[in-house]
Amino acid sequence: MQASTLVQLGLTGLLAASLPLAMVWVSSDTNKYRKLVWLTAFLTFDLIVFGAFTRLTDSGLGCPDWPGCYGLANPFLAHEHITAAEALLPSGPVTLLKAWIEMIHRYLAMGIGVLTMALMGQAWLQWRRTRRTGFEPALPSVLFLAVCLQGAFGAWTVTMKLQPVIVTTHLLLGMLLLSLLTWLGTRLDSPGPRAPVPAELRSVRLPARLGAIVLLVQIALGGWVSTNYATLACSDFPLCGGQLVPPMDFEHGFTLWRELGKTAAGHYLPFSALTAIHWVHRNFALVVLAVLGWAVWRAWPHAALRPVARAIAIVLGVQALTGMATVFLNFPLPIAVLHNAGAALLVLLVTMLNYKATFLSGLAQRKPAHSPMSPAQHLP
Repeated sequence: MQASTLVQLGLTGLLAASLPLAMVWVSSDTNKYRKLVWLTAFLTFDLIVFGAFTRLTDSGLGCPDWPGCYGLANPFLAHEHITAAEALLPSGPVTLLKAWIEMIHRYLAMGIGVLTMALMGQAWLQWRRTRRTGFEPALPSVLFLAVCLQGAFGAWTVTMKLQPVIVTTHLLLGMLLLSLLTWLGTRLDSPGPRAPVPAELRSVRLPARLGAIVLLVQIALGGWVSTNYATLACSDFPLCGGQLVPPMDFEHGFTLWRELGKTAAGHYLPFSALTAIHWVHRNFALVVLAVLGWAVWRAWPHAALRPVARAIAIVLGVQALTGMATVFLNFPLPIAVLHNAGAALLVLLVTMLNYKATFLSGLAQRKPAHSPMSPAQHLP
């Protein structure tokens, strides 16, 4: 790839980040650092949803190289190559529309990379100047490293031709990035120094942490379903192929290192393996509902945690409905994308619950409700 193409791609990433940076700059918010964190979290959520759209429309190889498109900076310049590939295989992975979907996804990712660099730079600069708690640079630095790792897996997703374990890891890293940004944003929203919660609220901590673990497992299983195209391996509900426990091939279905649609030996993946993948994801959803339901029940009596608990309960209900609708309605694209968005929203909310159950609730118990201090007065 020519240096001019890399320069053009870099400028595109700067352009993608310029609008959110300008919004923060002209904002009347006195705590612009916190605003940048939450804006980056919002755009990361959008990127995860658009990444799901990219995957579900089979656009992951719309440009079969990386970081450009046929060695060029955008599909306009690569139009001749894309047209030739589409003419050879009209229903194949390369079309003009798929190329644009894939490259827009990459441009958004580049923009978020620039924003995390800005966050890390601002954190280090202000920390050296003020030593204020709100600018502790460790987490912003981890965020930047996570973005770099995410970019590497984005490249491998393309160069390794959508190998399921790579694509699933790419999804999990995106969720991790969203969780880290949410943790940082919630920390900045919390007035005063961090402190442990009082004894009466510690009962929330265990279910909240277990909820985060089972949610991570379920998202990995959901990514495995999607990347192996196993969404319709069970075309009915609550049964699967008319059976409670259908014939399943767990060995081939959950072999991690293999090509898309192939076994580790290179043979075509049997349908029973796809059934196993779908069946495990569907039934583990019951574990997620039970554990997160327990967390909601424990958090509900406490005023500081009730809004987040209520939101988790609502999103869980919607997530169950969209999961069933995906099967009943034969995998409609909007509902499938909404199901992925629900998973990302649960990551955000469960992260907030864990932070609040660890730190913020203790502050809420000790501070009077009419305190005139605002978060902006505690952090620059």
